[in-house]
Amino acid sequence: MILKENSTVKVNFKNKIDGFELLNQLEDNTIKTIFFDPQYRGILDKMNYGNEGVQRMQARSALPQMDFETIQKFFKEFSRVLMPSGYIFLWVDKFHLVEGVQSWFKDFPEYECVDMIVWNKGKIGMGYRTRRKSEFLVIIQKAPKKAKATWTIHNIPDVWDEKVENRIHAHQKPLSLQKTLIEATTNEGDYILDVCAGSYSVFEACKQTNRNFIGGDIEYGE
Repeated sequence: MILKENSTVKVNFKNKIDGFELLNQLEDNTIKTIFFDPQYRGILDKMNYGNEGVQRMQARSALPQMDFETIQKFFKEFSRVLMPSGYIFLWVDKFHLVEGVQSWFKDFPEYECVDMIVWNKGKIGMGYRTRRKSEFLVIIQKAPKKAKATWTIHNIPDVWDEKVENRIHAHQKPLSLQKTLIEATTNEGDYILDVCAGSYSVFEACKQTNRNFIGGDIEYGE
């Protein structure tokens, strides 16, 4: 059983739901892989570019923001639903990578950062000094740490080039990369969790890899 009895969450569906409400309806130790793309104001507040109300920044700044305590609460719930040796794929920008994201899950010794992928988006973004052209995918594994038994594809580069075509969401992520990571860490029929689904690209990746999607978004869904 993945879902608790009387759950209102649907599998392989775009659930419009708060992330904590969704997690509360999942049984313990049932998810192999989690994608987590929190919306945080760190870089917007730090740099204060002054362009939040125009064009491409408008959609990003309008999204509901998570504070530090909210992100920590998510990691606490992830620990409950994630299987032993399961993976969390955490999207961060350069600002949070440099500042350090480990404080987000420092109170949970079962987590360990085991790798990282740089996503080259193929377009230039913001920056006072260097202009941002990439995002970072921090790979976190729940104890016990295992490599060969949990990761089956061994030719994934740590710099991944992929442009997002037909963008429908401010934080849309690369479909092919997500598909590859799903195939590397799960088997057909396994369940993939995404509590901040946004464009539902993880859902699409699950469809194309014959995995089951459990996820939703507080703003987007049916």
